Amino acid sequence: MNQAIKTLLHVGCGPATKKQLLPYFHGDNWQELRVDINPDVHPDIVGTMLDMSAVASGTADAVYSSHNIEHVYAHEVGLVLREFLRVLKDDGFLVITCPDLKSVAALVAAGKLIDTAYVSPAGPIAPIDILYGHRPPLAAGNHYMAHKCGFTLEVLMGCIKEAGFPSMGGAERPHAFDLWVVASKQALSDSEMTTLANSVLNII
Repeated sequence: MNQAIKTLLHVGCGPATKKQLLPYFHGDNWQELRVDINPDVHPDIVGTMLDMSAVASGTADAVYSSHNIEHVYAHEVGLVLREFLRVLKDDGFLVITCPDLKSVAALVAAGKLIDTAYVSPAGPIAPIDILYGHRPPLAAGNHYMAHKCGFTLEVLMGCIKEAGFPSMGGAERPHAFDLWVVASKQALSDSEMTTLANSVLNII
């Protein structure tokens, strides 16, 4: 029996496609709809997280946002998260990942602001890049890459709850300096939420 096709709204996709996302979304049952502010990455929809009016309400089974939420000002975070909630189907869920200021702050406090924290496919990443945006693309004029706010896990989950998501599970990855949260549009029991989060984030 064929699985029903589901819609994955990939927000702030950059050049990535679903094959670069979590394995949970690699199957043929997930149809990817890519959204980005930068037309140069050839998204399906050119737009901003602050106004996703090109995406109809209640049409996405999942929203995937990787390292986007830190690119808006703190007072805009709620608007972005409410847009994510709006476009989700009633049984849909959000996957969001962003830098973890707690683990980055430990390096800054140790005097390592510009030391390499890790090496990414885009090159060496220092705490200053994680805090304010990756310096090489910024220097090249890609101001979309600037970071305007930041989160600890507690703050991120608090923002997601305030935006209207009733159930969520999250994790810190200090070794990778990032946070991951799965949040559902409908209220789930603790066991249901744990099952969903573990299924989606099975390699995190």
